[in-house]
Amino acid sequence: MEMWHHRPKEQQEGRGDIRSDIAHDRREDRLMSAPAVEPGGRLADRFRLEDRVSESGGATLWKAIDEVLARPVCVLTLAPDFDRTAEVVTAARGASRLTDPRLTQVFDAAEEDGQAYVVSEWVTGETLTDMVAAGPLAPERAAALVAEAAEAVAHAHQSGLSHLCLTPDRLIWTAGNTVKLLGLAVDAALCAEESDDPAQEDAQGLGRLLYTALTGHWPGGGDVDLPPAPLDDGKVCTPRQVTAGVPGFLDAITCRAMLQEARRGLPALATPAEVADALAEVPRPAPVPVTSAPPAVALRAEAPEDPRGGSATVSRPAQQTSPHALGGPRRQGAAGRVMVTMVILLVIAAVGLGAWSLGQSLGRRQPEPGNTPQASQPAPPKIVTVKPVGADGFDPLGDGVEHPEWARMAIDGKPSTEWHTDSYQSADFGRLKTGVGLVLNMGKQTPVSDVVVSLGDTPGASLELRVGDSTDLKSLKKVAEQDNISGTVTLTPEKAATGQYVLIWFTRLPAFEGKFRGTIYDVVVHSPGSA
Repeated sequence: MEMWHHRPKEQQEGRGDIRSDIAHDRREDRLMSAPAVEPGGRLADRFRLEDRVSESGGATLWKAIDEVLARPVCVLTLAPDFDRTAEVVTAARGASRLTDPRLTQVFDAAEEDGQAYVVSEWVTGETLTDMVAAGPLAPERAAALVAEAAEAVAHAHQSGLSHLCLTPDRLIWTAGNTVKLLGLAVDAALCAEESDDPAQEDAQGLGRLLYTALTGHWPGGGDVDLPPAPLDDGKVCTPRQVTAGVPGFLDAITCRAMLQEARRGLPALATPAEVADALAEVPRPAPVPVTSAPPAVALRAEAPEDPRGGSATVSRPAQQTSPHALGGPRRQGAAGRVMVTMVILLVIAAVGLGAWSLGQSLGRRQPEPGNTPQASQPAPPKIVTVKPVGADGFDPLGDGVEHPEWARMAIDGKPSTEWHTDSYQSADFGRLKTGVGLVLNMGKQTPVSDVVVSLGDTPGASLELRVGDSTDLKSLKKVAEQDNISGTVTLTPEKAATGQYVLIWFTRLPAFEGKFRGTIYDVVVHSPGSA
């Protein structure tokens, strides 16, 4: 973590100016009275300085220990002759009032006994610079990270604070699998950065972060340890010109923010809130849910993947289950134990008697030739999983487009990614149509045994399973349906169903953030082994 600031301009001496002499004397007094800041020193009788992380022009960053709460903290100390001390302390105090967990929390900011300091949370993890060192991130991962940062900066702007120094080193993917943005307001105060339009400046900064995540190149100036963005006739190349596979809508969002240009008939993104809104449909990283398990039962959870892999952690919370429902121990009285013992003995006796009777019957009966159990009862067919060759959003009753860019996330085998519908004003699609869905292309005619669909945890969804040989809605025959469902559900055809296309068709939507939206995290198609 590095600090920057501009050195003050040379000031002309004013020997006859009494105010200048007083200010000079006060500065000298501060220099003489300021305590030495060294490893092992304490600030406010609480924060013990341990390791000097970086130092630049009178601003020093430390790893320290909060001895009251026994936790590591980050401490920024300012030299007594630092010329922007008041601005830094004021900015830090303003940042301390923000509550967004994606912004660095400021614990203390003061100037005491000639020593100014700022205490904030100690953040560990990978910077965006670290993450793209081996190459650009997967597009959906890049968009998700910057979407989180955009919402955090938009929150700060609502309180009148801005960042103005958004660089890849300030965006962190923490060890706890969350996004953290460092240096809000404080970095600008340290560097004497100002802007006539701070909202637009931060929108451009967010665009530059998205560009870096998508390409691995930095399109801004300053001391950033990344290759610069390539130029085409003196103009920065767009993300799609630099990296293959960048979706067109992300390329457009990047340019609308970073270059402040209109793209695809849409205006420039002039504020962090507009950037956040443009990225609002991106699936977000979330912590892995913790599931309780009964004694002697081991549950294996998939570890969250690295941000470079394009996968985040599971975004659906686990449902709580009581120990009794999972087979946990109950307390029983003596009478209860006696009764249980008697029941067990009776069951054993009954089983033994039945086995003896069955053996006697089989001993007297000879199987007829050609009528052996193997010949009369063939083994059931083996059920296998069939991987679709493609997926698409399906909206034949509307504008024909229902987030096709996210459709493959429902069949990528990762429960952390998702496809979802548009958001509607009511569960019945605002009465605009009777359904919308996700259609899977199996590549050939495929017998369907069942389809397992992982939905969100909010109840209220109604689904139909349709199968056919064409993507025409009328040719896709309804073979199963379930109402008021959530979580993981299995749609089983009432009779044999075969076709090239499998449609998961929402007929009602569950509630989502004040509106209604259908979400599919994963789809698994099962078929008889002959498929």
